[in-house]
Amino acid sequence: MSLVKLTIKGISYSQTQNGAYALILNEVDGERKLPIVIGAFEAQSIAIALEKEIKPPRPLTHDLFKNFADRFDIVVKQVIIHKLVDGVFYSSVICERDKIEEIIDARTSDAIALALRFQAPIFTYKNILDKAGVYLNNPTEAESLTTEDEGALSATETFGFDNKTDVTSDIYKSQSQSELYESLEKAVQDEDYEKAAKIRDEISKRES
Repeated sequence: MSLVKLTIKGISYSQTQNGAYALILNEVDGERKLPIVIGAFEAQSIAIALEKEIKPPRPLTHDLFKNFADRFDIVVKQVIIHKLVDGVFYSSVICERDKIEEIIDARTSDAIALALRFQAPIFTYKNILDKAGVYLNNPTEAESLTTEDEGALSATETFGFDNKTDVTSDIYKSQSQSELYESLEKAVQDEDYEKAAKIRDEISKRES
């Protein structure tokens, strides 16, 4: 079976299911997206890995794994989403140490969080993308998630990124650039990464 390379398009908060997020993976040589339901902790860990300017004062679980692997010369070579059963994705982390390759089973969200930290490519099989891939025609519409943990989203629904009104975000809009950077630094020190991500979004909008 042929492998298809994926990149991360983004993470969207669910407006219909508390504590759930949709991780949207993008087909590199195509237009299909692979949406996967993940938990809040995993979403936070992936978001921090994507946002290079947010540096946690203490390592998160996936950062600890990376530090441990570096100390013992273990490298994550790639991640493969290799199976989809009853709406749940299964993944493998391909590791290498002393030129010996090992395959480790992992939840898809954990595997992707590690892939980002090791700058390792993410793949899935073509038949999985054929089965669960969707086209996002209107990325501003709110998504609707199934209740499966780490599950696939229904291909008949439309998914996108959360654009609901956020009072906290409005507060940041009124702050100066220097105040935003001060708020960002404090949020990171307090380990409030959700707030830090919102502040960073506002900074990015102004600098773009």
